[in-house]
Amino acid sequence: MEILIKVGQLVLSLSILIILHELGHFLPAKWFKTKVEKFYLFFDPWFELFKKKIGETEYGIGWLPLGGYVKIAGMVDESFDTEQLKQEPQPWEFRSKPAWQRLIIMIGGVTVNFFLGWFIYSMMFFTWGEEYVPTRNLTYGVQPDSLGMAIGIQPGDLVIAVDTYQLDRFDPLKVKSHIVIDGSRSITVERNGQPIKLAVTKELASYLAENKNKDVDLFSYRRPFVVAGFGEKCSGMLWWKKCEKAPAEKAGILKGDQIIGYNGKYLPFFEEFFNDIAKSSPKDTDIQVKLVRNQTDTMDITVHTDENGKIGAGPDVDLSKFYKLEKQEYGFFESFGAGWKRVGTFLGSQLKAYKKMFTGDIKVTESLGSFITIGSMFSPTWDWRSFWGLTAMLSLVLAFINLLPIPALDGGHVMFLLFEALTGKKPSDKFMEIATMVGFVILISLMVFAVGLDVSRLFK
Repeated sequence: MEILIKVGQLVLSLSILIILHELGHFLPAKWFKTKVEKFYLFFDPWFELFKKKIGETEYGIGWLPLGGYVKIAGMVDESFDTEQLKQEPQPWEFRSKPAWQRLIIMIGGVTVNFFLGWFIYSMMFFTWGEEYVPTRNLTYGVQPDSLGMAIGIQPGDLVIAVDTYQLDRFDPLKVKSHIVIDGSRSITVERNGQPIKLAVTKELASYLAENKNKDVDLFSYRRPFVVAGFGEKCSGMLWWKKCEKAPAEKAGILKGDQIIGYNGKYLPFFEEFFNDIAKSSPKDTDIQVKLVRNQTDTMDITVHTDENGKIGAGPDVDLSKFYKLEKQEYGFFESFGAGWKRVGTFLGSQLKAYKKMFTGDIKVTESLGSFITIGSMFSPTWDWRSFWGLTAMLSLVLAFINLLPIPALDGGHVMFLLFEALTGKKPSDKFMEIATMVGFVILISLMVFAVGLDVSRLFK
């Protein structure tokens, strides 16, 4: 079910982005009285799922969800329909239009994706505002993972700076971005009221940049172990499905109980409890779990662990229950300024990331991904806030990639059009045909390579 929800979100997001991107080409083409023969969502090699001709344009849906296209008369594109190029240019064809009109038609898709990303981010700020935990409100400090501990972060520390950048808000992702993208080489923590600077090595930055570590954030917030739910062990399916309650639930632990340790050990925070029980691994045996019920009653409950040494209780992840959150509200017009700032930050990070790929600081094989990687980024439950955030990000990524000066991409056409505008020399149709073919082969090769990388990751 989770996979279907992720696939549904991926298809909806791509459909929105592709249709609006292609409209960015379609509308200016129509304004300049250029004939548009096809407008397709997804590619349609050999056959299509749906098509309908309205006026001079055939609208349709292809079966291959790797993009979409508009087929503009008199233009050398990925359809490689060169028959019309053998005829005399007609007034309604792309090749007959002035260079400035062709340029507007070609940058239309990128322009739409750029402004779409800005608009979505702006409306997210306007609708939901920006909720965050101020660093000073982290009364329990942070909980480092093994990598965080390796560089010296300790449970209960406050992470207050990355190099000279001050962290006023709890934001592990920003810390990671500064290390991987900006090349930051130190983290400052506050421990017992004293600032301590910790070194970050280049090797750690490279490790964090690897695809397999995309979910590693060095630290998370430290949280009391308040039980929010229980796991189940199930077998069979549909009406033959049988589920067994988790050990903690069978023993009488309730939702809302706060677990503070076991077998005489005081472990009031979830990560510390989890790490300790995973390390000692009391498999298929009784343990004495100490907990607080109704915030006042302390009791010991005997729990018989499962074959993996677990009790099957899950922690509450609602930050507002443990820390005082603050929310920055945005008015309608104010939200566009916040959205613009988010766009600038994101595109700046993209430029730095691509620079690091070219210099070898970030491995391309660890950063490249296909629609499988993109699909995995969506929430397993339908969360509109998460959906729109990812859609805005993908819109900006699509705009950025399409501007790359590769023939067959919008950026390739723009490159040749700028050459024509500057020199007054228009590349021949034959040259454009060969260049587009080369660019198309490069893109398909990259796409196949990316899918291959994702498939190989699935089996690791």
